[in-house]
Amino acid sequence: MAQLDKLLSVMIQKSAEALYLDEDQPSTLKHEGNDTPLTKALNGPQVVGLLKEIAPPQASANLDGKVPVKFQYTNAEGVFLVRAMLQGNKWHCQLTVDDKGEFERRTGMFRAVDLETGVVTTSAQAAPPVTDSSALTDPTKAKGEMERLLRLLVDVGGSDLHLRVTEPPIIRKSGEMTRVEGSTMTDRGLEALLMSIMPDRNKKEFAEHNDSDFAYEITGVARFRANVLKDRKGIAAVFRVIPSNIVTADQLGVTPEVQKLCYLTKGLVLVTGPTGSGKSTTLCALVDLVNRSRSDHVITIEDPIEFVHENKSCIVTQRQVGVHTDSFKSALRAALREDPDIILVGELRDLETVAIAIETAETGHLVFGTLHTTTAASTIDRLIDQFPADRQEQVRTMLSESLKGVVSQVLCKKIGGGRVAAREILLVTNAISNLIREGKTYQIPSIMQTSKRIGMVTMNDTLLELVESKQVEPKEAWMKSVDKPSFVATLKARGWDMSFAESDMQKEQAAATAAAGKPGMGAKR
Repeated sequence: MAQLDKLLSVMIQKSAEALYLDEDQPSTLKHEGNDTPLTKALNGPQVVGLLKEIAPPQASANLDGKVPVKFQYTNAEGVFLVRAMLQGNKWHCQLTVDDKGEFERRTGMFRAVDLETGVVTTSAQAAPPVTDSSALTDPTKAKGEMERLLRLLVDVGGSDLHLRVTEPPIIRKSGEMTRVEGSTMTDRGLEALLMSIMPDRNKKEFAEHNDSDFAYEITGVARFRANVLKDRKGIAAVFRVIPSNIVTADQLGVTPEVQKLCYLTKGLVLVTGPTGSGKSTTLCALVDLVNRSRSDHVITIEDPIEFVHENKSCIVTQRQVGVHTDSFKSALRAALREDPDIILVGELRDLETVAIAIETAETGHLVFGTLHTTTAASTIDRLIDQFPADRQEQVRTMLSESLKGVVSQVLCKKIGGGRVAAREILLVTNAISNLIREGKTYQIPSIMQTSKRIGMVTMNDTLLELVESKQVEPKEAWMKSVDKPSFVATLKARGWDMSFAESDMQKEQAAATAAAGKPGMGAKR
């Protein structure tokens, strides 16, 4: 018999509306507006332990991962609806009778968004939900409700908050999407929430282009990078958490060889990877290392400003595109007249910005930048290919002299929860410079393989290390690998079961063979 059964039996006998298990509070029955304590104050592990006794496997795993849960529990007394979540780093749980044996949407702590207004309530002690449309015209109230959702995102340890019409709020944690229990959002209600925190400049931009980027900060909680857009269902938004505390390069596991790049007086250093791979966090750690260890002027050009760097040993000037400057290229050009030592360019998004960045790196400045490429060699090709054919030879020569390092990274799901970065590291030596100058970038991986002693590492080698240290599952690493056949062969040779990958590769080969046999696909007829 579960320990909770005794409390649930008392709840039935007294016809109480709900049983609450709140961390650092006694378990409490709510009946006709009155609270009746049943036990001594419970600590967090006690609350979780009581719930895990009755929770199904998936809900139990979510409790371990500090993810909000909702499930049914049936005993001799009847059917109960159990809802639990972390709020302010403390567990809050509500158990109610579910007479019909089905999930019912109820108000209170777990009613996430009001159907009519889109206003959010996530606390048992929150004010009663506003159900009339006047809430849409009260920016202060809408702002408060929007901030509650953002606080919830931070409290549960999520990385992103997705807000969509016809959906409840959705939180991404450790790469997985989880829907917050509650009503779905309406276009009108969601627009009221978003407009309550959107700067006037972005409101105008959104009205003209149907999307806009901006940053928002809740003091003492975190900064958030926001993108508001329109899709076929209406308005939508995504918020990315930018922690208030800057993670150091050592804490991120950035190698000493990469950290040494921060002490260069000139050159171009690139951090690359797909969206959501942690590029901004890695760059932030490198800038923080510069800020702590050098005495220079650092200029960052971002869209929007994400991590905030206070002056330490350096002076840090942070400029936001669209707020403090018109574009990356105009800010980069102006930076040369602002006595910089180090310049961070948030995104090398067009030819002119790339050209100015390379020239700036050549003329005695250290330039950090980002690209959405997956390998070091493809990063170099991407930079060169942006230029017209008649300029590419000149750019190769400039790049061979100015490029000092490339860090390409992806995030992998860790065994047991969380994520870990896998990094490919290219350090530009004389041999690499010659390959860039001669247009032989396809030979770069071979040089990297033979240069491990000086700190170079390929993505496959990093992924292999993560698998063998049992931080990442083989299938997860295989999915992130760029050179999959080589990765499979190496792991298989080391005794790992790679049957899942071999099966997929056989299917791909069969599909390619079938396609080649069709008329018009290169087959003989």
